[in-house]
Amino acid sequence: MTPEVTLTPAATVADALEAACGRIAPAWPLDRFVAVNPYWGWRALPIEEAGGRLGALGGTILTADRAWFRTELEAGRLTAEDLAAAASPLGEPDLARLALDVLCRAGDAPPSAPSATFGHDGAVARLPLVTDLADAVRAPLPGRRWGDQVTHQISQHCAAHADRWQAGWHPASGIGLYRSWLDQPSVRHTVRWAAGGAGLRAQLRALPRMPRQAITELLDALGLPATGREPYLTALLLSINGWASWASQLRWEARLHGGDDDTIVELLAIRLAWESLVRADLEAGAAEGELDAARWEAWTASWADAGERAAAVADAQRVDWVLQCAAERAYQRHLLGRLGHGPVTVEPPAEPGAPPLPAVQAVFCIDVRSEVFRRALETHEPRIHTRGFAGFFGLPIAHTPAGTDLAVPHLPVLLAPGLRSVELPGGREGQASATAAVERARAADAGARRWMTVRHAPPSMFTFVETAGLLYGLELIRASVAGLHRRSTTDASVPHGLAGDVRPHLPVLDEQVEAAAELAARILSTMGLRDGFAPLVLLCGHGAETANNPHAAGLHCGACGGQRGDVNARALAELLNAPEVRSALVAHGIAVPEGTWFVAGLHNTTTDDVTLYDTDLVPDALRAELELLEDALAGAGDRARAERAPALEDGRPPREPASLRRAVRDRARDWSQTRPEWGLAGNAAFIVAPRARTRGVDLDGRVFLHDYDWRDDPDGAVLTTIMTAPMVVTNWINLQYHASTVDNRRYGSGNKVLHNVVGGKVGVFEGNGGDLRIGLALQSLHNGEVLRHPPLRLSVLIDSPRGPIDAVIDGHETVRQLVGNGWLHLLRFDDEGGGFERWSRCGWQPA
Repeated sequence: MTPEVTLTPAATVADALEAACGRIAPAWPLDRFVAVNPYWGWRALPIEEAGGRLGALGGTILTADRAWFRTELEAGRLTAEDLAAAASPLGEPDLARLALDVLCRAGDAPPSAPSATFGHDGAVARLPLVTDLADAVRAPLPGRRWGDQVTHQISQHCAAHADRWQAGWHPASGIGLYRSWLDQPSVRHTVRWAAGGAGLRAQLRALPRMPRQAITELLDALGLPATGREPYLTALLLSINGWASWASQLRWEARLHGGDDDTIVELLAIRLAWESLVRADLEAGAAEGELDAARWEAWTASWADAGERAAAVADAQRVDWVLQCAAERAYQRHLLGRLGHGPVTVEPPAEPGAPPLPAVQAVFCIDVRSEVFRRALETHEPRIHTRGFAGFFGLPIAHTPAGTDLAVPHLPVLLAPGLRSVELPGGREGQASATAAVERARAADAGARRWMTVRHAPPSMFTFVETAGLLYGLELIRASVAGLHRRSTTDASVPHGLAGDVRPHLPVLDEQVEAAAELAARILSTMGLRDGFAPLVLLCGHGAETANNPHAAGLHCGACGGQRGDVNARALAELLNAPEVRSALVAHGIAVPEGTWFVAGLHNTTTDDVTLYDTDLVPDALRAELELLEDALAGAGDRARAERAPALEDGRPPREPASLRRAVRDRARDWSQTRPEWGLAGNAAFIVAPRARTRGVDLDGRVFLHDYDWRDDPDGAVLTTIMTAPMVVTNWINLQYHASTVDNRRYGSGNKVLHNVVGGKVGVFEGNGGDLRIGLALQSLHNGEVLRHPPLRLSVLIDSPRGPIDAVIDGHETVRQLVGNGWLHLLRFDDEGGGFERWSRCGWQPA
């Protein structure tokens, strides 16, 4: 895990180095492209202060564009009262009037083009690096800037070093990122060096071979004071934030498993070495007095005063934060108004004379896309009750698919796998047929790997298209017409053709029944299903269907580590249906009725189809409930598609259900479609409460819904789990969308049409170089006319008394940082007061 960030000036270079590296949030590769809060390393600071520091060091801003706030004001979604309410806690009521004046002036500026970078790019003047000073002297190449050229060169080196899946030839491995950079020749031939080739080679030879030693010596040579070291090193990493995030992920994963990784330190050593090379070259070739000692002293002094610059930036952004808070309060007003006031009655377990239990209980992921489908399902069939729970269903597994040797994590990236899952033959057609199907899958996987080897071998750049172009074209036609796409060698989901022949299996069932029962009891307790079981319980994971989409994993289940949720759903169904587990559950106070059966499903969020798995195992006595569920899922799909249809950007899709179904399925298979669905765009709130609080309420597909009843949680253990895990994950999702919207150039991935995959799965470039792009593409946030994701911080609404919530905040530092420093808003249902309360540093206040 990443260390906690420091708040005081680093006393040593080692301290400054560790603090700077801790500021960079990790970014996962394409096959596990999950949402990450890119500001994670700053959470120990109030968000306004973090914004000032990020502005001074990286040139970014954390709030939305003032023109967007103006649009919200004109549309009536933002009011003067919201501005006054946002300014009131600051004790400066004049800020509300000033903010309103700013919005009126913002309307005079022309709106930016939809393809332009969102946010305030260039609005904050960051502290200069050596490469910035060099731009005032001469260009590294005609028409190029030093910062861009250095970033490009570092990026090309990192791409070659990180590639394990795409290229057939790789740089020498085993010597580290920094050592391999020192030895490679491109540094010498990609910049017009004033010192000449001989002088540059001498400078490279003089650099220390060990990265930490290099950082120490180069900082000393630059003459930076102790107070300026951490800010300067942080700014260097922010200048190559994409690759720094890649390196941070390597460190995160290593520490999660008890090890460590120094790639981010080596990357920083390379970036600092470039600063040293550029400075030496400027001094060797500059005209007399152009970069004299006085100028360098002024430069080092500016870094000594980095804290003052950050404070000045934060002070200049006070109005922007009032606008941001006002927009978020406006949304909360809208949300709370829909939810209504006063206590609700939570359905008790069925007792003699009580209303009957629902025919089916359906457990969906808390993902905002499930909110639309759950509402449609309950509207279509009232005998089905839905629940919300994290989509990995509490199974901390690494899964090995049939026909592969992979072990792919299927759990939140915050956690390390504790169990394994495998696929075993055992389908409808019998053992022999299933075994043959698995062998065919293994042969197909091996063939795909050989094909990739041939395709990406260096000689293939001259011969591949001419030799295999026609055959490959036929493959593209087949896939486009039939909608059939090969499983990638990094895909851990079960192909539809194999779903009936193999089933996920947890070996813990065979090895430790009591451990399996403890796991099942923990999952059911957190899910809120200790009693009151319906005859049929659906465990419904989710995944997306897209074509030609490097970021496809970002539309799958983030709780499953960017994989589809069918594996976890099927494995949990097997666990809960096992007779030996049910017998052992009694000792944990959970008695699953003999007539209850768990069935797994997968919600395709692109098409709103739901596939049920292993229905051949459902007892004959429950066939009526199964048919009820199948019919209801089909009807709910029609309702959900009709609700989502107007938001699709290419005109109004057909309204007749069958035509609309065909349209969305064609959209999912369309290789040119940049917006197959909107993913989690628009996410704004996380509600932790019984379904009775939200059943029948239209939440616009913008709310994460997690079932929770505080009456069944006397020790607060379940609430602690929710606030330290799902709440953190939803914060990551929300702030990834937020950052990608307010500053797409630094935290998003630009234009999807220009993406080129790096290293098979490492990430993407926008074009053929530059920094590694992280975050979301413009097409995932904007429809070409308006923003589809309003940049609002997450509003968390919990149904619980104050005491348990306060206990979690007091007992868990990460939660205390997120809540206390304004990285999210926290509210609660106040049944006694007949309304809602808002957490503040001064205590709970009426909302």
